[in-house]
Amino acid sequence: MKFLSIMGNSLGCSASGERLVSAARDGDIQEAKALLEYNPRLARYSTFGVRNSPLHYSAAQGHHEIVSLLLESGIDINLRNYRGQTALMQACQHGHWEVVLTLMLFKANIHRADYLNGGTALHLAALNGHSRCIRLLLADYIPSIADCWEILSKGSKDNESISEFDGSALRNVINRPADGGITALHMAALNGHVESVLLLLDLGASVYEVTVEDGTTIDLIGAGSTALHYAACGGNPQCCQILIARGANLTAENANGWTPSMVARSWHRNELEEILSSQPGNQSQICPSSYLSIPFMSIVKIARECGWRNNDSLPTCEDACVVCLERKCTVAAEGCRHEFCTRCALYLCSAICTSTVAQGPTGSVACPLCRHGIVSFVKLPGTKPLVKAIARTSLSLSFCTCSGEEQDFTSMKTLLCKPDFQCTRISPLSSSFRSLSCRKFPSMNFNASRCMGTSDTSPSLVPCTIDRNLRECLVRCSRSRIRQSTSNTERRRSWLSALNQYVTTGTGC
Repeated sequence: MKFLSIMGNSLGCSASGERLVSAARDGDIQEAKALLEYNPRLARYSTFGVRNSPLHYSAAQGHHEIVSLLLESGIDINLRNYRGQTALMQACQHGHWEVVLTLMLFKANIHRADYLNGGTALHLAALNGHSRCIRLLLADYIPSIADCWEILSKGSKDNESISEFDGSALRNVINRPADGGITALHMAALNGHVESVLLLLDLGASVYEVTVEDGTTIDLIGAGSTALHYAACGGNPQCCQILIARGANLTAENANGWTPSMVARSWHRNELEEILSSQPGNQSQICPSSYLSIPFMSIVKIARECGWRNNDSLPTCEDACVVCLERKCTVAAEGCRHEFCTRCALYLCSAICTSTVAQGPTGSVACPLCRHGIVSFVKLPGTKPLVKAIARTSLSLSFCTCSGEEQDFTSMKTLLCKPDFQCTRISPLSSSFRSLSCRKFPSMNFNASRCMGTSDTSPSLVPCTIDRNLRECLVRCSRSRIRQSTSNTERRRSWLSALNQYVTTGTGC
């Protein structure tokens, strides 16, 4: 009924776009579905001034289901607003890790920087201490191998057989500077986000990176400052201790000639005086971050290849996932071989901290059944790759151009898709990513000179013996074409009335 009311109202593109923005901001999934079904191009709408799209609003508010809906409608995942921010940046800024997970599965670009300060999604996640978002952003760089953390801690690629691990690429992403040379580690240290500082260091962030004077940023500490200078300014003792334990220099001076202890003194951080005054003799061993998630790369690859949101009814002969009890098992954990659906495996690697692992290498995720440390996931036999859905319009029909014999368009009696010919589907302008089956429909007669609302006649379908489902399918096609072909209200009403009678009785058109 909501869809029919939208079709009945003569809304302009701007009004409909604002309604979609409101639905995306408020999390109204039904309203968003109806609007996108009415006009899939509304997903590209952006508000005046700030240039925020519905994808920006839904990502900023954490509505991951609407984010998926918009992405499936064909919207550009890397759209920017007036500040140059993408939906991924806004999701990381507000810490909505489920949205970040969805965007990463759709291969969002993590390297985009905003226009104001050159910060990436990683900078925004570190600035606000969202450690789950940080590990999701770097999913494509952390290999699912048992000795991953040891390799990361050494800072070099010792094992040449690990072809999927590029340590230099990971370090470039982690240590990428924003304007003024500020890295993600600087931001996390300044704001006292201990878990984010520890995670960034475990993944290869350098404690020796310094800021620069570029005239674009206001640096109250001074150019040439390390992350320890920023931690001293922020005043968090634990951040300072972690940085010192990972090799930060206590005597490093910035462009103003200030050491970290002098920065702490100038900002009245008296509690840091003892920590920053002298190098401790016996440094305590800092435990790895509990937000390391080694198996994440393996499950992300499987999810991208085979899909992760299969809501089909579970066959009675198959075992259900032990976590959700709703979907069939598609992946198995290496080692313990316990089976899960892809969606639950994704959430297991995204939401749970690895500090609960009873046994397993550093960074492994605890199996919810046996507490064994999961290092990677593998596909189960029979898990098929995801078939790319063929885009279609809201006409609910798929037309094809067939080569093999000349078509008679004057009086066309043919199948919607003939299996005897080589068919090339026509890609429509709008899509809803629902798969179409190329199957044989009952034959029907079209009078092309009178069909679909020409200027001088009413639409006509030659009566034939077809079932009610196919009649409804044809009527949906005709309704859409009627609304597009004439602006005469009375004529449109009479045509729609005839179509309704055709659905009910099979006659009248």
